[in-house]
Amino acid sequence: MIEARELTKHFGDFTALDALTTRIEQGSIYGLVGSNGAGKSTFMRLIAGVYKADGGEILVDGQPVFESPEKKEEIFFLADELFFLPGATMNTMAEFYAGIYRNWSWKRYGELCGLFPIRQDRKIATFSKGMQRQAALVLALSTRPKILLLDEAFDGLDPVIRNLLRRILAEDVSDGSATVLIASHNLRELEDLCDQVGVLHGGKILFQRDVDDLKLGFHKVQCAFRPVPEREAFRELELLQFDAQGSVVNLIAKGTSRDIVAAVEKLGPLFVETVPLTLEEVFIHEMEAVGYDYSNILF
Repeated sequence: MIEARELTKHFGDFTALDALTTRIEQGSIYGLVGSNGAGKSTFMRLIAGVYKADGGEILVDGQPVFESPEKKEEIFFLADELFFLPGATMNTMAEFYAGIYRNWSWKRYGELCGLFPIRQDRKIATFSKGMQRQAALVLALSTRPKILLLDEAFDGLDPVIRNLLRRILAEDVSDGSATVLIASHNLRELEDLCDQVGVLHGGKILFQRDVDDLKLGFHKVQCAFRPVPEREAFRELELLQFDAQGSVVNLIAKGTSRDIVAAVEKLGPLFVETVPLTLEEVFIHEMEAVGYDYSNILF
């Protein structure tokens, strides 16, 4: 488990993290969403023990990381800006990491090199941006980390490789071998993968929820009427959005799908159907409910 308590980090006059408090459960995939400069990378570097906190504390399984080489061996931080040794091939980097991480698996390294279209004997500097990202992911996953920290993990990957990575991460978490934290500025990347998502802004976690709980509480409904009732006719529902175009009404409401459809059917629609909400739509409405303008935070 990762636990941050009143975590603070300064860089000169700039406060990157301001008394951040959160908890990430073991064996989960956590999505950390925020705009550029929100503090995502700083938070990950504190978890990995790259930075030392200026205030508060960051604990992994109840222990501080910064001065613990043993704990650092269990954590792999894959930064947005990739690093490889000068002139290194995949095999060169594999030998380098095998000497650092006690859980390094040559078997897994070989399996992953077979799944990702990577030449093990070719210099990584000659790879494209997307291929370098794949190389870094293969090496990170081969260390068999207990905690895997991915900063913009899907950047530069094509759709096929993105789906492959999602599957591998889900398998690692489901067998209990890893906890994964993925930082992104794009909720759509995280929607079908994460157990929990948090919004980081101004050095604080503004909002954090389990993805399943979020999606269960909101529903989008499309329905048609002739004539179209006024919004007031839907007062039985807790409406978050109401839009009428011609004879079609689109609305978003809080509650169960069953109760929402039953309330709409009382008004005699020509048809009514529920449509899945995206995670981004859910977050927009939840953030607005607690007084934040989501579009000003992430876009």
